[in-house]
Amino acid sequence: MNSIEQTLSIIKPDAVERNLDNEIKEIFKKNGFKILKEKKIKIEKSEAEQFYKVHETKPFYNDLCSYLSSGPIVVMVLEKDNSVLANRELMGATNPKDAAEGTIRKKYGISIDKNSVHGSDSVENAKIEIDFFFKE
Repeated sequence: MNSIEQTLSIIKPDAVERNLDNEIKEIFKKNGFKILKEKKIKIEKSEAEQFYKVHETKPFYNDLCSYLSSGPIVVMVLEKDNSVLANRELMGATNPKDAAEGTIRKKYGISIDKNSVHGSDSVENAKIEIDFFFKE
C-alpha cells in the first residue's frame, strides 16, 4: 500500500560549498519527489545540538554538530509515496564508500561526516525534523 509521506532532507555544508544544491534537488525531482518547502540557512552550533539530540550519547555527536553549523545548508521538505524509505535509498549508506552506485552519497559524499545529505530515518522523526526547521 502506498502512502504519501513527507520527509526532511538537508543538503549539508560540504555539498552547498561545492555548489551542488541544484544538482541534488534535480536528483530528488527526477526520482519523483516534490520539494514542498526549501530554504538556505546557517544554523548555530546550539541549534545543531538540538537537532541531533537523538545522537548526543554517541562519540561523533560533537563533530556532527560542529560540522552541520560550519556553513550554509539547504533544508527541504520532500513529499512522495513512502518518502522516508525512498529518500534513504536514494541517499545511500552513511559512509559514501559503502553507498550503492547511483546514490547521492556515492556520487558526492567526501567522507562519513561530509556525506552531503541528511534524511529523516522514520516517519515520526520526519515530523519532528520538519517542525524543527519549518515551524509554522
